[in-house]
Amino acid sequence: MRKAHIISIGNELLIGDTVNTNASWLGGLLTEQGFEVELISTIPDDYQIIYEKVKASLSGASVTIVTGGLGPTHDDITKKVIADLFDVDLIENSEVLDYIKSIFQRRGFQFSPSNAAQAQVPSNCDVLFNNKGTAPGMWFNEGGRVLIVLPGVPAEMKFLMEQRAIPKIHRQFPDREVWATRYFKTAGVPESTLSEQIGDLDEFVNNGVGIAYLPNVGGVTIRISSNGVTSKEAEAKLLKVKNYLYEKAGDVIFGEGKYLSIEEVTGTILKENGKTIATAESCTGGLLSSRITDIPGSSNYMIGGVVSYSNRIKVEELGVSEADLAEHGAVSEPVALQMAKGVAEKMGADIGVSATGIAGPDGGTPEKPVGTVWLGFWIEGDHFALKAVLSNDRMQNKERTVMIILETVRRRLLGLNDYPYHLKPHRS
Repeated sequence: MRKAHIISIGNELLIGDTVNTNASWLGGLLTEQGFEVELISTIPDDYQIIYEKVKASLSGASVTIVTGGLGPTHDDITKKVIADLFDVDLIENSEVLDYIKSIFQRRGFQFSPSNAAQAQVPSNCDVLFNNKGTAPGMWFNEGGRVLIVLPGVPAEMKFLMEQRAIPKIHRQFPDREVWATRYFKTAGVPESTLSEQIGDLDEFVNNGVGIAYLPNVGGVTIRISSNGVTSKEAEAKLLKVKNYLYEKAGDVIFGEGKYLSIEEVTGTILKENGKTIATAESCTGGLLSSRITDIPGSSNYMIGGVVSYSNRIKVEELGVSEADLAEHGAVSEPVALQMAKGVAEKMGADIGVSATGIAGPDGGTPEKPVGTVWLGFWIEGDHFALKAVLSNDRMQNKERTVMIILETVRRRLLGLNDYPYHLKPHRS
């Protein structure tokens, strides 16, 4: 298998000011294209380090991708280093220069010599025209080994890879192996439980299929991958695994796709069933409504919401009983139930959902430790609540609460009887 190296340049990456998402994205993309990603490096804006690192990668990998250091400021030295490495001059690309000028004119910004310098490229490169920004990408082919130099801005880097570099890679390496990868998204089940539910996968692994469990706050993603001479051959290996996964864990798999989200899937089900939803949030502080409305077209099913952080808003806007608040507290079954029903009736929605809890890191008691949440549901007259005890991490608690609510709605609308994490419903 052909080797690939990824080199990320920037002091901001090393000191933690910027999270290096480019490297992980490129690693996945190159793997899907049939390359073995052998090395991922993050290095500073230092001339000698960049020079030596790129030089070494050119002798060891079929494809080397460098990101960062192509901007207009003094610390952006990548182009200069690459030109010196190949012992060539920087020359002005008129097409790039005209495009940069047009951007500045359209935005009403003053054009400066430093901006003009972005149109200069090493004379031995193929320019990868950047329609998403001012810094062009560059393609070098030296004796059959490819160097791709890209801006560090993620949106620009992804555009240039997908639209400019990948077609050239296909032409340059027509004999590379073809890889097929599929991602199965699950929610409401821990990794260990999911693994036990699915069982032994050695039969597939021994036949050349790679299988991995990728846990995160929102659930566990199962990634399966295989290779072959043709895409048809690679896909055929995955089909048996896919069928097996759905047979064993179809109830917790909410969909397929690397970037698929539970809010997208639940939103689609709401839309297909002609149902509307309203939210009443305390501990999640509007995160649930935000996630629902992140999906284009959510106005078809999202009616509105109330962020009822204080008890006064719970009473005045949602009709929660002051007596129940006094007796049971805001984080309780009766309050969650009343919040869900109250917001559904107030908004005229088919479904009302609520969240009230102790997000943390403080505020807990022996009876209600940090991470305790009560979730209320009013689904066309079915009135119930779920209690979960999560973690001590505030943001994780908010994220997981949102996931449990959306996954519960998904399961209920599909007629599935189980609840996320096997939580037991408390009905009014």
